[in-house]
Amino acid sequence: MNGAERHPARDPETVAGMRPEGSMRAIAQERYGNAEVLHEARLSVPLPRDHEVLVRVHAAGLDRGTWHVMTGTPLLVRLALGIRAPRNPVPGLDLAGTVAAIGSAVTRFAVGDAVYGFGRGTFAQYAVAREDRLAPKPASLDFARAAVMPVSGATALQALRMGRLAAGQRVLVTGASGGVGSYAVQLAKALGAEVTGVAGPAKQDLVLELGADHAIDHSREDFADGTRRYDLIVDIAGNPSLGRLRRALTPGGTAVIVGGEGTGRWLGMGRQFRAVAISPFIGQRLAMLGSAQRATDLQELATFVESGAVNPHIDRSFPLAQAPEAMEHLVAGRARGKIAIII
Repeated sequence: MNGAERHPARDPETVAGMRPEGSMRAIAQERYGNAEVLHEARLSVPLPRDHEVLVRVHAAGLDRGTWHVMTGTPLLVRLALGIRAPRNPVPGLDLAGTVAAIGSAVTRFAVGDAVYGFGRGTFAQYAVAREDRLAPKPASLDFARAAVMPVSGATALQALRMGRLAAGQRVLVTGASGGVGSYAVQLAKALGAEVTGVAGPAKQDLVLELGADHAIDHSREDFADGTRRYDLIVDIAGNPSLGRLRRALTPGGTAVIVGGEGTGRWLGMGRQFRAVAISPFIGQRLAMLGSAQRATDLQELATFVESGAVNPHIDRSFPLAQAPEAMEHLVAGRARGKIAIII
């Protein structure tokens, strides 16, 4: 092959030709709001750019971030997504599926590869993802269980990394029965920690099933009552005051705040910013996590899966057409672990 010739799998014209013709089934929204704004639609199949991959989506994961995109809250997110309505009408971040086409500069994947990772508009038969936000699907997982791992699993991994977790430490995970929490419990145990999970009364069994050494029922017990102190607290989508977090920490302990609901209409991060502001002036370390989407984290998660240390826990699976019902199930707080959308 001489320099003037082009590899057919990298030729942009060939890539466009490889894209499935016609339209695809998808969930769409034309305005911000609650689950009723979601509806099934037929849309054009997206075309991958140079460093992107077109994935035939077999399953997608539902996470709290998708709820924020759907509702456009806090209002700051609309600066990135669209002021009056989302520029991309298809929600969804997690995916697992097979490569259907590749952009001209993609080198890590070929058509037919089974992948999982972070995409755009994954509640659809086809979705585009950047090459550096995908990894090979763990062989031991089906597509549904792989699909519920990227956002929540990577967030949990990054939170523990930010918390500088070391073997033998005591770790408290609030929201331990949810998406991120279910992974944080398993990963902390795999890394040698003594883990306590906080959840509601109906989910105590799940927290222990995930591997936690202790489970706290937040309706009956206060993790900050002073009876136990922790080297690391991973506070997931909760709103304990900074004072309560500090009372539950050892004198040199760390609290990593992940998410947080109902903490401000505009920014939604008032507690996190206060934590970062006071952290340099106290003996304890308070940090907020801004999670990233990286293939390296997906690859690390896959090693935990293949070793048997992490097992994605799916509460329920919904067909694509029932995505609004899936969202309502998430918002109601009934999910134990993760929710999968099957396409």
